[in-house]
Order: sequence, then structure tokens, then C-alpha cells
Amino acid sequence: MERILVSACLLGRPVRYNGAGKRLGDALFERWRAEGRLVSFCPEVSGGLPVPRPPAEIVARPGATGGGAVLDGTARVVTNTGVDVTEAFLRGARLALEAAERAGARMAVLKEGSPSCGGLRVHDGTFSGTSVPGTGVTTALLERAGIRVFGEDRLDEAAAHLATLE
Repeated sequence: MERILVSACLLGRPVRYNGAGKRLGDALFERWRAEGRLVSFCPEVSGGLPVPRPPAEIVARPGATGGGAVLDGTARVVTNTGVDVTEAFLRGARLALEAAERAGARMAVLKEGSPSCGGLRVHDGTFSGTSVPGTGVTTALLERAGIRVFGEDRLDEAAAHLATLE
């Protein structure tokens, strides 16, 4: 049976920056949970950040974007109070990859928009609420390792990919 790495907040765990969960009640997601496929993980908490914590965004140099730029050293992850939390995000991403590898997960369903888990979009680094195309740090590392990542709003695509893996 294929395993799926999943953002802990999507299972309702209160690990988000604001101390809340973001439980996903989708029937397909619930079926995967009941089947024992889901491997719960929060890279930010695992990387050493507290709950709650100040919101953080990826701040990149011109021409660099998203989690890949953080992995490459051309961007940092900074809180809205100006604290650099890049190392915690990198540590969490590495631990997420290790968890996926231990479980044999070849795909993940992660929280869209997160500086760790975003798959298609992240915030622009200005704390203005503006989203831009890009990936989070964990998503970028997982994808570099060959693990397909889907946001919680792309479960149909995730299901189609799961079918190709099985």
C-alpha cells in the first residue's frame, strides 16, 4: 500500500503558526486516513519552531523565488518581526524527507500557501497577504528527491497520481 506524507495541520493537529489546525474533511482524504496511508508531519514544529509562532515568509533576492531559492542559499525565511528562521525551515524539510523515505512515501499532500509546504504558491515576503507562484522549502526538497507534492486543493490530481503508483 502506498503511503502519503501529509501536513499534520490537515489532520486537524494544532501546529500552524497561529496554534490552529486546518482539518481537511474531504471524503477521499478521510478514506486514505482510514486505510492507514497518511504519514503525519509538520516540518516547522519538527524543525524546532514553537506553536504559536510569528508568521514567516520567504524573502528572496531579485530573480530568486520560493523554497528552491532557500535550498540554494539565495533566499531566507524571516518572521514578520524580522527574525531569520531559515535554519529551522531547512531542518524541518530534511526531517520531512527522512520521514517520507522511512515510510516509503512517494507522494505528499501538503498545506498550500505555507512557506514550508506550499506547492504552487507562497506569500511574497512582504507580509501583505499577497501570494506568488512558488513552492515552500519542504516541498522544494521533497520534489528534488523525486516525491510528488500536491496541495490539499488538488486531491483529484493526487488520487490520479496514487493510481499510477499502485
